[in-house]
Amino acid sequence: MFALLHAADGPYQFHWDLHSDVVLLCIFLQAGYLYAVTQLRPVVSDAGRVRRRQMLLFTAGVLSIYLVSGTPVHEISEQYLLSMHMFQHGVYTLIAAPLLLAGIPGWLWQAVFRWRPAFIVARYAFHPLIAFGVFNAVLVASHLPPVVDLALNEHWFHFAVHATIVVTAMMMWWPILSNVPELPRLTAPLAVAYLFLQSIVPAVVASFVTFAHSAVYEFYGNAPRIWGISPVEDQQIGGGVMKLMGTLILWGFMTVIFFQWYDREQKRPQKDEMWEGVEQELQALGLDTRDR
Repeated sequence: MFALLHAADGPYQFHWDLHSDVVLLCIFLQAGYLYAVTQLRPVVSDAGRVRRRQMLLFTAGVLSIYLVSGTPVHEISEQYLLSMHMFQHGVYTLIAAPLLLAGIPGWLWQAVFRWRPAFIVARYAFHPLIAFGVFNAVLVASHLPPVVDLALNEHWFHFAVHATIVVTAMMMWWPILSNVPELPRLTAPLAVAYLFLQSIVPAVVASFVTFAHSAVYEFYGNAPRIWGISPVEDQQIGGGVMKLMGTLILWGFMTVIFFQWYDREQKRPQKDEMWEGVEQELQALGLDTRDR
């Protein structure tokens, strides 16, 4: 199976490589997860079985990693277009990371946290300020020209960058998606503020790339041109992809969290009014609960 692109020097043909390292990684992630939630559960926890929804979410996270790492998307990202590179990183941080995190049951995390050193590390790593700072530091560093050019020329470093991006993205999403009581998620107002701030940093990085008048990255500036896209146009598209993905997904989460919080707040006064009515009826019967 192959795709046919049109480079500046004529048609260019590339094949859909197997990418055995990506395939093995995805198999390892999926098999390890299934083993943990089926075979290890009776040993480490007396909780109920993992929900089917969680299994589907984790599987979707693994699949999303494969779709941008084991398909022609990876070749286009690694050899031709910065815009595809931005899309690939967007999938890692905004789709794969939250799906993987949402698919891991709380009892599995709790089993890991029984080891005191692991809990101490997690308590600091998943703190909202630290998670936010570490992820965005990695986000900015991974888009610096020397880092990008090195990653595109050294496969081992490229893999390390991608792994770091996914892990730190899961840290960033923890305050929003945590299902562990010991390390709970943020309250709704704080979660909205957290995601709003998170939406700003990628926009800054995107603007740096979008408004550059020449090739920011030497590698992509010298890469064969496909689809008639110039290096500057490629950067503009890449910046737009980065900003658009962040806006749609982060603001989508913010909207859901806000309306869920609003709905809870709307229901709370109704319960208070109902209880006040009950108290009034008890008082009319001479049974004042406040006297007890």
